[in-house]
Amino acid sequence: MSPERGGPARRSPVRERDGSTIDAIVAAAGEVFARHGYEAGTPERIADRAGVSVGTVYEQFPDKDAILVALVERHLDDASAALTPLLTDMVTQAPPIEDGVCRMLHALVALHRTHPALHRVLFEEAPRPEALRRRLERTVEAAVEAVHGYLSARPEVRVPDRAIAAQLVVQVAESVTHGLVLNPQEGIDPDAYVRETERMLVRYLTGR
Repeated sequence: MSPERGGPARRSPVRERDGSTIDAIVAAAGEVFARHGYEAGTPERIADRAGVSVGTVYEQFPDKDAILVALVERHLDDASAALTPLLTDMVTQAPPIEDGVCRMLHALVALHRTHPALHRVLFEEAPRPEALRRRLERTVEAAVEAVHGYLSARPEVRVPDRAIAAQLVVQVAESVTHGLVLNPQEGIDPDAYVRETERMLVRYLTGR
């Protein structure tokens, strides 16, 4: 039965090969950027790592920025897959603020510890094309919305504006965990900083 008549559409073999090629290029770009940095992560190096020609890279992506966008989008997809269940539980189960903040901070630390060299390149060295900025904004907005819902469900939260509080919690949690994992200082225990950040946020939210 043809697709026009409602039968199952058959995938084009060419499309499948293109998808595999794209996957290989994006994966190779992650390894190249982590090892050489963004500026030195040339299409030639990416092609060599992916086992394809430079021409094939340019057939799939117009430039290196487009590869970067695809790579960051996949990174954010993985982050969302890891954090969404946690944020959903925080909203639906509404654990005490001490527990919720602690779980969120430790989840972010664990996330940043996954491929830290690549994470540093993607979010500190690489440029941010418009498409990438929009995706990052949507990701942050979703996190803020979830945290706002969580704060609204907890009676011990005393801040006058929970919407602003949700934005601050997300920004502080992300900034602290990002810095601790990607730019650690010698002799400083990251877990101690996480504990102090937890205390700071709990006191801010509850006034106690």
